[in-house]
Amino acid sequence: MSTNLSGTPKYRVWSIDLLRGIIMVIMAIDHVRDFFHIQASTGDPTDMATTTPQLFFTRWITHFCAPTFVFLAGTAAYLNGTKKTKVELSSFLMKRGLWLILVEIMVMSLAFTFDPLYHIFIFQVIWATGISMFLLGLMVRLPFAAILSIGLLILIGHNSLDRLEAANGNSIGFWWDLLHHGHFAFYPLFGNHQLMIFYPFLPWFGVICCGYCFGKLYGKTMLADKRRKILIGLGSALIALFIILRFINNYGDPAPWSVQRNPLYSFLSFLNTTKYPPSLMYLCMTLGPSILSLAFLERVQNKVTDFFTVFGRVPFFYYITHFFFIHFLCVIAFFISGYGIKDIHPKRTPFLFRPDDFGVNLPAMYAIWVFVIICLYPLCKWYNKYKSTHYQWWLSYL
Repeated sequence: MSTNLSGTPKYRVWSIDLLRGIIMVIMAIDHVRDFFHIQASTGDPTDMATTTPQLFFTRWITHFCAPTFVFLAGTAAYLNGTKKTKVELSSFLMKRGLWLILVEIMVMSLAFTFDPLYHIFIFQVIWATGISMFLLGLMVRLPFAAILSIGLLILIGHNSLDRLEAANGNSIGFWWDLLHHGHFAFYPLFGNHQLMIFYPFLPWFGVICCGYCFGKLYGKTMLADKRRKILIGLGSALIALFIILRFINNYGDPAPWSVQRNPLYSFLSFLNTTKYPPSLMYLCMTLGPSILSLAFLERVQNKVTDFFTVFGRVPFFYYITHFFFIHFLCVIAFFISGYGIKDIHPKRTPFLFRPDDFGVNLPAMYAIWVFVIICLYPLCKWYNKYKSTHYQWWLSYL
């Protein structure tokens, strides 16, 4: 059994494809919001002083996407390794990781900005996955227990660096931002070109290591009933750990929750964990339900799940395509709305053709999201069919 993040497989893990497909579809909500919601450039959906419950959960539901995506990339690497030697797997993961970094720099930076001169290079989730996969390639020859220990140590311990960062006013230099802090840090490169770091890689490397070890649950010798019990126990334990740590409110997230103007907003503050970098609480809150869902998705298959599975089998292809498509729709809306050449460069975001005062309300934004998914489904279905019936070497990289 394998998944398509690591090549062109002959066997699939249905529940993993389905979960990945669900989170890929949900992920598009946030990206449509970035380009089309009226407050995307001027407000923060997690700011308790200005947000609404509807806007908060529009952002919050997409928190599940990046951790699950990276975690399952690690799982796919393990499953792919069941068909390769350690040397072959190491070589593949290192080449795949470098390829992902190149795609982030040259392809995704263009998709984000639509700036062919590349004034801003953006390090987002594909970069973090790529460098994490490269490092995993260096580690796969280590004993299983060592990889698991390193992954858990990073996930549990990386928030101990928060106080060091805070003591330095969160201004701690390029390499530290790249490693752990990041959070929209800008750095000059050459001429008038800049690098913007969204995703520091250390916590995500911990996620991919744990996802790699998680793949053992899908080995050929693992009984389905035993795996299901482990998934329920593990997912429930992570959710419980999140709740306990969040109530303690001392370690595991640099932003403690607080009592707000009413119980609902206090609950929102409780859920409002840190994504940049992903805190221990954030990862428990997101990976716990994702792992728990795998226990139940194994037993579900119908036309609805078939729909989501199409996206789950071509996640990288879908990720690239959906960003270009959403930004292309934004350009069309830009000109239809009466904006001109002088409005192409916004002041608050690096996304060209997305003025700061541009956008629609939340219901219209969701309508655009549905339109994007419907339009991309036939293309992803075609590519999934092509990939499952062709065996060119390059297919394992897209």
